[in-house]
Amino acid sequence: MSLARARARLACVILCLSLGIRGTSLAAQPPADPAGELTLARAVDAALRSNPDLIASAYELNAAQARIIQAGLRPNPELALELENFAGSGDYNGVDALETTLSLSQVVELGSKRALRRSAAEADLGTATIAQRARELDVLAEVTRRFIDVVAAQERVRFDGEAVALAQQTLDAINARVEAGRSPEAERSRARIALTRARIEQRQSESALRGARYALSALWGNPEPSFTSVRADLFDLRPVDPMPALLEALGRSPDFALFASETRLRDAELRLAQAQARPNLNFSLGVRRFESSSDEALVAGFSMPLPTSDRNQGAIREAQIRRTQTTALRDAALVRARASLVGLYQEMDAARARLATLRDEALPQALQALEQTRAGYERGRFSFLELATAQEELLGLRAAAIDAAADYHRMLAEIERLTNAPLTQATP
Repeated sequence: MSLARARARLACVILCLSLGIRGTSLAAQPPADPAGELTLARAVDAALRSNPDLIASAYELNAAQARIIQAGLRPNPELALELENFAGSGDYNGVDALETTLSLSQVVELGSKRALRRSAAEADLGTATIAQRARELDVLAEVTRRFIDVVAAQERVRFDGEAVALAQQTLDAINARVEAGRSPEAERSRARIALTRARIEQRQSESALRGARYALSALWGNPEPSFTSVRADLFDLRPVDPMPALLEALGRSPDFALFASETRLRDAELRLAQAQARPNLNFSLGVRRFESSSDEALVAGFSMPLPTSDRNQGAIREAQIRRTQTTALRDAALVRARASLVGLYQEMDAARARLATLRDEALPQALQALEQTRAGYERGRFSFLELATAQEELLGLRAAAIDAAADYHRMLAEIERLTNAPLTQATP
C-alpha cells in the first residue's frame, strides 16, 4: 500500500475526529497490539485506541463534565440555632430567660449567576474537547512520522543488503582476477575492506530499523513491537494542494478552533464576572421560643451586601484582559503557523524536486557509469579505485533518494497536521 493511499484512509479517521463522532471513551478501549504486516491505517487505529497520553488526557473531559454539574447547583440552605439570654446575672441567671431561635436561611442569586456559571463550565468543556482533538491529531502526526521512519529504515536495510551483495560480487570478480594473475593482491584486500564496511553499515541500518519499530509501537503503549514489517511505498509522491488552499485550511484546524473555543470561554467568564457584581439576597425564617413564658414566635430576616467599594471591578477587568489576550494569542499563533506552513511547503517541494532529479537523471547516469567502469575494469582499462568510486557514487545516490523521499513524506505529515486536511489524493 502506498503512503498516499494510506493517508486517504487516514483522512477518514481525521474527519471522524473533527466531527466528534467517536462514540466510546479512550479509557474504555481494549489495548491494541497489531501484529504481522503493519499499514499506516492500522498503526493509527492502534494509537488512537491505546496511546497512554490520550488515555490520560481523556479524563480531563470527564472532569469538565463534572464541573458543569457543580456549576449548575444552587446554594445550599443554612440551618442556624441561636441561644440568647442565659448564664447571665440577675433575672438572666441560668436558663429561665433563655430565648432559643431555630432558623433556616437561603441565598437567592441575582443576575442569572447559576446559568452563567453553567455556561462558563460548558464553554470550558468545549475547549477541553477541542484540545483533546488537537492532542489526537498530534498523535496521528507522530504516528505518521514514526511510520515513515520505519519505512525509510526498511528501505535502507534492503538497500544495504544490495550494497553487501554488490561488494561480494566485486570481491568474487577480483578473486578470480588475482588468482589469474591479472590483478595485484592489494586490490583483493581493498575489496575485502569494502565488503566489511558494507556489512557494518548493514548492521547499523538493521539496528536503526529495530529502534524505529520500537519507537512506533510505543505510541500504542507496547514496549515490544509485535508487527514484523510495515507496508508502504516510500517513493509514491502525490501532488498537494496549492499554497492558497493550504493557507485557507490553516484557520480551520483544531489549533485555531481551540482559540475560538477559548474566546467563547472568556466571554462566558466576563459575563459571569459582571453578574457577580450584583449582590445576592439572603432570606431567613425561623422560630423563637421564650423559656420565661413558654411562648413561641416566628422570626424573619433579610440581608444583602452593599456594593460600596467591592463591585467585582477587578475580576471584570481581568476577564476583559483575558478576552483581549486570547485574540492576540490567536493572531500571533496564526502568523507563526503561516510562516511554518510556507517553510514546510518549500522544503517539501525541494525534496520532491531532489528526488525527481536523483531518480530521473543522477541514478540512471550513475548506474550506466558503473556498468561501463566494470566492463572497462574487466578489460584492464580502469583501475579498482575507479571501480570502487563508481560503486560508491551509485550507492550514495540511492541513499540520497531514500532520504529525499522520507523528507518529502515527513514535511507532508507536518503540513497535514497544521492544516488538518488530507493533501494526497486517493489512488483509484
